[in-house]
Amino acid sequence: MKVTGTSSPLLPLCRRLLPSRVAGLSMVLLKATALEIAILAGHLLLYPSGMAQERRTTPTPPTPDATRLPTEARPPVVLLHGFIDNRSVFVLLRRNLAQHGTQHIESLNYSPLTCDIRTAAELLGRHIEEICERTGQDRVDIVGHSLGGLIARYYAQCLGGDLRVRTLVTLGTPHSGTRVVPLMNAHPIVRQMRPESGLIEELSRPTPGCRTRFVSFWSDLDQLMDPLETACVDHPDLIAQNVRVSGIGHLALPVHPAVATGIRQALDTGDPGAHAATPTEGGLTVA
Repeated sequence: MKVTGTSSPLLPLCRRLLPSRVAGLSMVLLKATALEIAILAGHLLLYPSGMAQERRTTPTPPTPDATRLPTEARPPVVLLHGFIDNRSVFVLLRRNLAQHGTQHIESLNYSPLTCDIRTAAELLGRHIEEICERTGQDRVDIVGHSLGGLIARYYAQCLGGDLRVRTLVTLGTPHSGTRVVPLMNAHPIVRQMRPESGLIEELSRPTPGCRTRFVSFWSDLDQLMDPLETACVDHPDLIAQNVRVSGIGHLALPVHPAVATGIRQALDTGDPGAHAATPTEGGLTVA
């Protein structure tokens, strides 16, 4: 997939003043930064609307004389937000998934006071058990942004959640830990997201037979991933595909329509088929 946009009126000037490669990079970075600022402003307006947990709905059973349609093959999709955020970050992604046929979508909020990823993963597990019981489905798909992806991965990989999670899509998740903003180390969650943390070490341990399929979207302009490749899943026992996203930053990952298309494709792929599947390196490129 390749996303193209209109040319900036400043581009000819930049090309005259700077070498072509530097000018091109500068313009991409400028546009990505402007987009991040615009998304942040919009998200701040929406943030209050997502502070409360959404109301849970139970699918209405059909009447005995109703025409029986083919059963929905895809499992429910659970959306899990990032650090100091809430479900409002998924407004556009949720609409996109619903418009393209995803029938059951739920957004989960975990407390902004959460101080332990393991505890949050246990809570996620209880939520997923409740969703499966309420919907009659055996498994779910999860889309996790940033910290949300790390919580979901810990649940799937370390708490037996692979029995419930068919596909886990992560967006800008520090799978190997990030070194960004050292001054934030006072927060225990941030310390757990450092490369040298015990939790990151747990995720690097052998996990033979893990059933969950992992699809990680990582951006080459993600300001919160240090190094950038930390947002890739790199584990010999996991069925994983890493998708490089070019030209947008961390906040744009759950918002950009090209990424939403990639997420839909990942969820539509279905079960990978036991562990005979080979982990995919490189994956798709969204430019």
